[in-house]
Amino acid sequence: MVINSGSSSIKFSIFGADSEARIESPPASPRVLFSGEISGIGGPKLEFDFRDAGGRDMSGSAKIDSRTDPINLVEGAVCGPGMPLIDAVGYRVVHPGPHLNRHQQITEEVLTELQQAVAFAPLHDPEAITLIREMMKRFPGARHYACFDTVFHQTMPAEASTYAIPVEYRQQGVRRYGFHGLSCESVVDELHSASDQGKTEFPRRMVIAHLGSGCSVTAVVDGKSVDTTMGLTPTGGVVMGTRPGDLDPGLVLYLLRQAEGDREAALSSVEALLNHKAGMVALSGLPNDMRAVRKATSADAHLALQVFTRGVRKAIGSFAWLLGGLDAVIFTGGIGEHDGKSRTEILLGLEGYGVVLDAAANEASGEPLRRVSKEDSPVAVWVVPAQEDRMIAAHVREMELGQR
Repeated sequence: MVINSGSSSIKFSIFGADSEARIESPPASPRVLFSGEISGIGGPKLEFDFRDAGGRDMSGSAKIDSRTDPINLVEGAVCGPGMPLIDAVGYRVVHPGPHLNRHQQITEEVLTELQQAVAFAPLHDPEAITLIREMMKRFPGARHYACFDTVFHQTMPAEASTYAIPVEYRQQGVRRYGFHGLSCESVVDELHSASDQGKTEFPRRMVIAHLGSGCSVTAVVDGKSVDTTMGLTPTGGVVMGTRPGDLDPGLVLYLLRQAEGDREAALSSVEALLNHKAGMVALSGLPNDMRAVRKATSADAHLALQVFTRGVRKAIGSFAWLLGGLDAVIFTGGIGEHDGKSRTEILLGLEGYGVVLDAAANEASGEPLRRVSKEDSPVAVWVVPAQEDRMIAAHVREMELGQR
């Protein structure tokens, strides 16, 4: 089972995999058997969806309201009649802190490290830790594994990951970690598969724009991360749904000075502002939903779109310059995959870098993995669905086999 939790949702999937390693060839990818999602956690209405691989609704007729325990829903779904026994559980964890540098089985020592890393990802890690502890109680016979969003970015060179701050802080693990790594890894894996099938050449130099509620842009060479927009925490980089992206450090000091109350109250106030009240919601005055922003006709909504698309375009352009050119631009994440207008506005003005968008292909729906640039475009533009859960399942399977 794979658990991908957020601040207000829990996505979960059950995968089946071969039980033995194959020496003569790579083992087949884990195959999804069931998938579910609980959304609206903490809000007035809880929504629950659970389906098998064929799309058959298996959520049942149980009464669900805002007081329903989400973890009870997960347990009830995956332990229902006819469901397979869960051998292992893998969790997406955003920030491992400075000492955990690989995906690994969860122990008390690992949980202690994760608790110490909460300061790096206060929007994501606390809920993940709580969920892990509870699931370990409910599935004591299964092995539990943490897969980290930062591992993919460990190939960044020192000049990309180092902050220009005194050495004592760098020795504490203060550096640029990068995030959305499982998403980026799944994109690279999908493009490798497409290349193996003869659908495209694998792009040596690419930029991956993961655009959703959280957003990041990553430069990749030969399938490895060499730079990315997010840094020590998932708050920096390009503008996001409720997070501001990069800020002048002096602005953060200004916000702290303006905050009321004692030191702890001021820190909590500014932290809440930067994680929940900034970004697109602050600019547009609308809920954290790109569809609502696009439907709005206000000047604030228009400005929010301009700030967002300009920031992503600026990141892509700077990485194109850094890499000496691009072979592909990849869009993934909820906005990246489904919002053709955002893709058009982001790529506006990048013709000089060899990006020639196919307007019809960009607006059309079709295969999940699809090219939306002209065939003669020097830089290919692809829409590739993020498959974080599949990557977690693959890593868990590798760690399971490694124990046998």
